[in-house]
Amino acid sequence: MINDFPEGLTVRRPAAVDHARVLAVLDRWWGGFGGEAGSMERALLLPRLFFQHFATTSYLAERPDGDLAAFLIGFFSQSDPEVAYIHFVGVDPALHGRGIATALYRGFFDQAHAHGRRHIHCVTSPGNTASQAFHGRLGFKMLLGVRGDGDVPVQPNYDGPGLDRVVFALDLTARVDP
Repeated sequence: MINDFPEGLTVRRPAAVDHARVLAVLDRWWGGFGGEAGSMERALLLPRLFFQHFATTSYLAERPDGDLAAFLIGFFSQSDPEVAYIHFVGVDPALHGRGIATALYRGFFDQAHAHGRRHIHCVTSPGNTASQAFHGRLGFKMLLGVRGDGDVPVQPNYDGPGLDRVVFALDLTARVDP
């Protein structure tokens, strides 16, 4: 399913029963980013439907004891047959720097490419500079927007009033893995 995954972790497709497990780690993994509003926003971004209807294009990584290590929720666009979308990704901060997110992304890239998808899209919040740097290292390009703090192009109200986003795109046909 995924090549070069860090030793000691297993990867599988998520299921509806994993929904509560993922929601339970979000605040801790994001270090309370955004306070109570950020907590609510993260929970609302991951309804159960992703675990029910997009499991075949998503991944969940676990430690040998079954504890959650990481997840990637992605899907293939129903509107554009050349696009796949990475909706939400998380890695336990204790495991950062081990290549887990990169392996999950590459697994998704390979699956998308095998299904004829040429482009990967995703977003992050303007304040998540670690995510912005990570996507840049993988070859994603930030789409044009209004210049925000730190000179990052922001799409104002992208996910609703006050929910600005940095929007990324990756051309799989031009991809060169770091």
